[in-house]
Amino acid sequence: MNKVRIAVDVMGGDEEPQVVLDGIDAALAADADLEVLAVGPADIVEPFAEERERVSALVAPDVITMEDDPIEAVMHKRKSSIVLACRAVKKGEAAGFFSAGATGAMTAAATAYVTPFKYLTDTGEKRPIRPCIVSTIPNRAGGETVFCDLGANPDVEPEDMVRFAQMGATYARIVCGIANPRIGLLSNGTEDTKGSHFTKSCFPLMKQKVKGFAGNCEGSDFTSGNFDVVVCDGFSGNVALKAIEGTAKLLLHELKGVLLGSMGGKVAALLIKKSLKGLQAKLSGDSRGGAVLLGLRGVVLIGHGATSVEAVKNGTLATAQAVRSNLVEMLAASMDNIVR
Repeated sequence: MNKVRIAVDVMGGDEEPQVVLDGIDAALAADADLEVLAVGPADIVEPFAEERERVSALVAPDVITMEDDPIEAVMHKRKSSIVLACRAVKKGEAAGFFSAGATGAMTAAATAYVTPFKYLTDTGEKRPIRPCIVSTIPNRAGGETVFCDLGANPDVEPEDMVRFAQMGATYARIVCGIANPRIGLLSNGTEDTKGSHFTKSCFPLMKQKVKGFAGNCEGSDFTSGNFDVVVCDGFSGNVALKAIEGTAKLLLHELKGVLLGSMGGKVAALLIKKSLKGLQAKLSGDSRGGAVLLGLRGVVLIGHGATSVEAVKNGTLATAQAVRSNLVEMLAASMDNIVR
């Protein structure tokens, strides 16, 4: 594999920084060609880097917390780990960035400093595209469904949805290995005439411009396996994502109660303990590491706030893999009128 350096936010997530440091160590052990730029306070990142050959330190005295207003924090905490890491990607000091920090701050900082691609309008004007947050959800067909946008853009135009679909399809091919992804537009029914005024305006454009567009899909299609990519605006996507996560937690909670509620259940739990752990890991998202912010001139991956060593490891490795697969340029090539 090619050597690649990934910036990792040591202060990202709800857990102690040691969880992130342990995750970095695990990623380094798994990838001999990986280098890490550890970003955070000097008393944490400098000793860590001094003891490891493939780690360097980027001192960031400020921290953006989950409680901070994303825009204000990015504007005023310019020496925070999130801002300095995004600037490192922009300057070529790191090829990609992973953080389990606040999604809003990550999106704002990445948009400001890593910067999105621009496209030419019909009048010849250059405008930035809207990045979208993309992740995958396990489906009943045994594969994964690519889901975008998860919350970067609550309000969008139909042309933005076309680009989300094109980038989502490219992500499905490059990252998930789906040769000919089937793309669905999230609606309240599968019929072509279903949907709000907004989704009805998106449908003909996606049918015309998106290769592999398979029509409208419903909320159940996130996990049905009938579609490989589900596209929606960031408001709907964020609501749907949290509903799916909440349902998964409820099912695991109820299953645990059933199994531990009787002696027979406890015996059954012991017999399927390994399978239950596998199910929990699959639903937790730790194996995926996080969600990718697509449409930028660099790779930025956002981990879940309640992160773990395994999630940091996988998020760092996934960021490196996206860089090696030339995902950014492949995404740019998937959209029309992009300015290089």
